[in-house]
Amino acid sequence: MKKPRTRRFWSVVLTLLVVYALIRWGIPALSREITDLPFPLTVPGTLMFIYMLLTVIALFLLVTFSEEHLEDFLYPVRRFLRGEYGGVTRAVGLAVVPLLVGWQVYDVTVPKMEQPLSLRIQHPSSNFPKKNETLKNPFANTTDAEIDAFVEQARVNDIGFIPQVQPDLDSWAEYSEAGHMLEAIATAPVRAFLQELEAGSISRDTARAALMEKNLFEGRALYSMNCRPCHGDSTAGDGPMADGFKLRPINFTDNGTIETIVEGYTFWRVSNGGPGLPTEATPWDSAMPVWKLNLTEEERWKIILAEYDLAQKTPRIPESH
Repeated sequence: MKKPRTRRFWSVVLTLLVVYALIRWGIPALSREITDLPFPLTVPGTLMFIYMLLTVIALFLLVTFSEEHLEDFLYPVRRFLRGEYGGVTRAVGLAVVPLLVGWQVYDVTVPKMEQPLSLRIQHPSSNFPKKNETLKNPFANTTDAEIDAFVEQARVNDIGFIPQVQPDLDSWAEYSEAGHMLEAIATAPVRAFLQELEAGSISRDTARAALMEKNLFEGRALYSMNCRPCHGDSTAGDGPMADGFKLRPINFTDNGTIETIVEGYTFWRVSNGGPGLPTEATPWDSAMPVWKLNLTEEERWKIILAEYDLAQKTPRIPESH
């Protein structure tokens, strides 16, 4: 049985419609199932353009693969233009297609000004616990007892790291045959600490600086695993997923962001994520996850320590201080 000559044309049209529908509605719907978030992760317009362009290129190569394929594709188009499907059909088609294209171009290019549904506050705090205002990062203010414990662990080369990095460090130590586990952190404060450790005379200031480097090392690793996709390597809000959100991730290097808030607020904000925000955050609610469900309190504080360090910022001092 001979295949209808219009089949190739309609296969191309149907493929374009299916690919567009999958990108426009399928991927966001699937993202809700994968992430368990109450909202879909939208596909950026640029990414949709790239996908559709690649689809058009692939279909073009398929259609022009041979003279027969090209003739089959053009067959219904030529019949339509000659009026073989009826003069009224041709007239309607020649009128509707330009109108649809023109409307699409107009809709994309016309300037749009829409008033927000409600006033949005950058750092909403109506449900921010008052007791959190004076919280201090425990890993930025280590006690003498913690420093002494760190020194004792270093003496016997039994430094404990967070579970997320310990296996990699164990593999590194075995491969490199390093003399001390802290050699994995190749910073000046740690090198100075190891030199004093070898000499047998360690000052508390040197140990404090080395312990800070260890905490920063763990914080950066946690940041890279959990926060980098959105906030970027430098915390500038330019991660690989940043363009996929209606409200881009905050640029921590900007002077008007994390430097204007106290550490306790940062901890509360990271812990509760977007779902924990009050109504003042609408209509552009944050997509940040509720990190207290996945990260321990220690891990969240270390991430915050790393964020301020990477952004080269310091938290605001509470007014009560």
